[in-house]
Amino acid sequence: MRAARVAAPMGPLSADGSKGVSGIVYATAKGSNVVDVDGNRYVDLAAGFGAMLLGHGHPAVSRVIELEGERLLQALGDVHPSDAKIALLERLSALLPEGDAKVILGQSGGDAVTAAIKTAVLATGRPGILAFRGGYHGLSYAPLAASTLRESYRDPFAPQLNPHVAVAEYPKDSESASRTLEDVRTRLASGDIGAVVVEPVLGRGGIVIPPPGFLSDLSRVATEHGALLVADEIWTGLGRSGAMLASLEDGIVPDVVCLGKGLGGGLPVSACIGKDSVMRAWRREAEVVHTSTFAGAPLACAAAIATFDTLSRERLVERSRDLGQRWLERLRSAVQSTPAVTAVRGRGLMIGLDLGARAGAATKLQAALLEHGYIASTGGGSRETLVLTPPLTVAESLLFEFADALPVALRALG
Repeated sequence: MRAARVAAPMGPLSADGSKGVSGIVYATAKGSNVVDVDGNRYVDLAAGFGAMLLGHGHPAVSRVIELEGERLLQALGDVHPSDAKIALLERLSALLPEGDAKVILGQSGGDAVTAAIKTAVLATGRPGILAFRGGYHGLSYAPLAASTLRESYRDPFAPQLNPHVAVAEYPKDSESASRTLEDVRTRLASGDIGAVVVEPVLGRGGIVIPPPGFLSDLSRVATEHGALLVADEIWTGLGRSGAMLASLEDGIVPDVVCLGKGLGGGLPVSACIGKDSVMRAWRREAEVVHTSTFAGAPLACAAAIATFDTLSRERLVERSRDLGQRWLERLRSAVQSTPAVTAVRGRGLMIGLDLGARAGAATKLQAALLEHGYIASTGGGSRETLVLTPPLTVAESLLFEFADALPVALRALG
């Protein structure tokens, strides 16, 4: 393929030592459908790793991009910001109940987590980070130090990463939650950890749902030890998990929230949102900033505002919660007699099919589903979980048809 001649060869080598680029090449997309360069049509159950929250080419976002593209493409960052940037900051600030939250914009989820980690250092004076096994927060250096999804992502760069990172197990049930919380208390007692970084649902780690009460207990323990609780809602936020913010749904108000992926309706923009009492740490005698040339670019900000408007107008957060629950039940029913699937779990339109302790099983199923006309992604440290994150606008009939096709595709696992 042409991509193999020009794309950097990232990923594992095949048995013969080669590294090829497999799969399809997107040509066009609309709503929940993708058409490749050969004219084949697919139902998109990955949605750009969850980034196409409203589907491909949503008319509200497309129209705003067209209008803003004619109006203003770039301002001057924080010196002379655009009106679209200020309007987006106001929308984001209002997501936290206190109402006076402050926001740092970025271009990727990794940017947002970097800003959160920097905020924690400024606010607490502590360099340490407590992360969770299987977590994924981005591959730029600050979040990479706290990302444990696969050690191979970190190992070549370990000498350059933050050495003050402790890792606790992400709990799957009440029993493991008790052990994890005790471990967290012990590690925070050292007094050098300033940030506890957690995903309300472990996303790329395999769509793992923590037991009820875990996040509120974690928040309390972090506060008791003077550490900030950073909720990585890059995947779970903005309705993906059936709530605008999953952490608020779980009864906590994090010190810092990170958003990304679907925020820009397909354009790159992210946000680090923090309580005012925390974000004041950036105001110092010597200038300290976190920014980049295109952070808060007008086009992406306008698209993000259109995304907020659409989520509200079409009640997509509520739809994600309700439709996701029906789909979850339908998927469980579809695979109940299939031993290849050990669990189906999720919240909202964020669902994982656990294929057990079989490394690469989800990749094999992903390929089989592509043959049946469905695009999905994979998760888990050994790619043992099939991940489904369709657009929040997806037609219910498409989801249920997928449930009917799934048992046939599962035969590829043997």
